Amino acid sequence: MEAIQKEKIEKTVREILDEADMNETTEYQVRKAASDKLNINLSEPKHKAFVRQVVDSFLQEQKTKLEQQQQQQQEEDENDDKEAEAEAEEAEETDNSKEFDDEGNLIICRLSSRRKVTVQDFRGRNLVSVREYYCKGDKELPTSKGISLTEEQWSALKKNIPAIEKAVWKMESKFMRQH
Repeated sequence: MEAIQKEKIEKTVREILDEADMNETTEYQVRKAASDKLNINLSEPKHKAFVRQVVDSFLQEQKTKLEQQQQQQQEEDENDDKEAEAEAEEAEETDNSKEFDDEGNLIICRLSSRRKVTVQDFRGRNLVSVREYYCKGDKELPTSKGISLTEEQWSALKKNIPAIEKAVWKMESKFMRQH
């Protein structure tokens, strides 16, 4: 068999295999389709053996590709797992770095040396508190000066922050024009 003829047969067989359902297609069907395309009888023993060799080579390449894809997927899954673990550790470290007041309430932020925003549970209700604190010995304790908002009140305030900012901006602009 000539090299050019082998090249044509191999190219045609591979094209057929690329488009074929590998769970349904038989070597005979591939050989028959290639025979029809090339107008060559590929059932002769020398052609039959060559087609089988091309099919085997193709299948081995597909198996290698699949194994590589599985290996790559496994590595990606392992990397995803490592990233998830790192994120979980980071979140845990962040949780550990949270600050709590002397009563165990989560301090969200300090507005000044004496004012804090905390989130607390009071009689089964979550409250956002903006409050002044005083020092008694080595403890910081809340004063009655401040406000505690329920979740509903906090949501209403949060929703209206843009309107509040706009009003403050207008007031500042008005004040600046007067002075």
